[in-house]
Amino acid sequence: MEKLAARVARRIEAEVIRRGWPVGEVLDSEPVLRERHGVSRAVLREAARLLEHHQVARMRRGPGGGLVICAPDAEPTVRAMVVYIEYVGTDLRDVLLARRLIEPVLGRLAAERIDEEGIARLRATVAAELSPPEAGEWAGGLFHTVLSEMTRNPVLQLFIDVLEQLAYRYVALARPMTGDEVRSFRETTHHRHGSILDATVAGDVPRAQLGLIEHLDEVTEWFRTASGDDEAGAGPAVRLAPAPVGLAAGRTLAEVVAVRIHEDILREGLPAGTVLGSESELMTRYETSRAVLRAAVRLLEHHSVATSRRGPGGGLVVTRQEPRAAIDATALYLAYRDATAADLLVVREAIEVGLVARLAVRRAEPRIAAGLAAVEERLGRPPAGGSDRDFHADLAELVGNPVLTLFLRILTELSLRTGRAGACGHGGDAEHREILAAVLNGDASLAQYRMRRHLAP
Repeated sequence: MEKLAARVARRIEAEVIRRGWPVGEVLDSEPVLRERHGVSRAVLREAARLLEHHQVARMRRGPGGGLVICAPDAEPTVRAMVVYIEYVGTDLRDVLLARRLIEPVLGRLAAERIDEEGIARLRATVAAELSPPEAGEWAGGLFHTVLSEMTRNPVLQLFIDVLEQLAYRYVALARPMTGDEVRSFRETTHHRHGSILDATVAGDVPRAQLGLIEHLDEVTEWFRTASGDDEAGAGPAVRLAPAPVGLAAGRTLAEVVAVRIHEDILREGLPAGTVLGSESELMTRYETSRAVLRAAVRLLEHHSVATSRRGPGGGLVVTRQEPRAAIDATALYLAYRDATAADLLVVREAIEVGLVARLAVRRAEPRIAAGLAAVEERLGRPPAGGSDRDFHADLAELVGNPVLTLFLRILTELSLRTGRAGACGHGGDAEHREILAAVLNGDASLAQYRMRRHLAP
């Protein structure tokens, strides 16, 4: 059950959205907010800490103080998504497949929407890639982030940011690269980025998209070589990374402690139900005060990483994580960025159209065949509510890619929450059955056509 402080934080977040997110405005003083929400000082201050963690608002002390609305960046949202993906575990193939589906859209929108200022910025980014790197550095990561900004699509920008963070995990896991290896890859990457840049500036959409796909193939090969894997795309799970992005960039002591606890859970692969230790043991282990530890525990609980259990045998207990924190953080950030129906739909379409094509190709694999049969059986039953979400989530889970599954769940839920495009208000299960029939027949192109038609507003 959601804690009172979290419920208060959500109510305040909803109020900020209703007001149009007026950055710098004081919502009200602490006494007024306590009275309005009918809570104690302790509960309101815990809610304020959550709001600060989300970069929605912060408490300002002194005359004229109160809860001040902030301008958030993408960090809390990326953080929440990466925390969940780290928990479920993924490998490089998952990350690269997600990029293969999404980046062609990036190439198209950037080529269509880039302006003079964007051209100058992207050219400066490519030129800066030739500065001397550190040994083992992966060159060129910033290019994709800047290119995503040219699309003016906040959903696409956010997902590219997450994929970049995940990719950097494999840089940390890769064997140390020699100076010659780094220079060679840096020069290859720089040349490829230059070609993509030229195509983008020229408005040549097919060339920009092809360049991005070929570049991803080169990155795949580099990672395979760097990690010493014989199988292209294979590699250790993200959860084994020595320095996960995790819960925070360490803005507060509580966030630093939460990150350290989270790292230990990931590194040791601790299953749900594991007791990490009592409060006194954790205070000693992490060399922190009771107040800081309790604030860190509240953050871990918010992200469903661990929870505090009272009584004999109690302590801080590892929990089974759910994507709720990631979904809610994404909804908040995209509300601030004023993401449109079209922004949601273009990314969702890229993912789902790509997924049905892959399912059609892999339909005979035993696990996928059994899963498709189960989906077909469910579609034959009378709908019980939420069938759209279940159908699309089922298809995503069959592909076995945790990154795409989370992305799609976020997109689907945001569409359903807001009634925006892509919420499948028409056609319903009849169209689902048509899509599934094409997949079962191995007709990838027809499955793609039907999915695209199904998602159209």
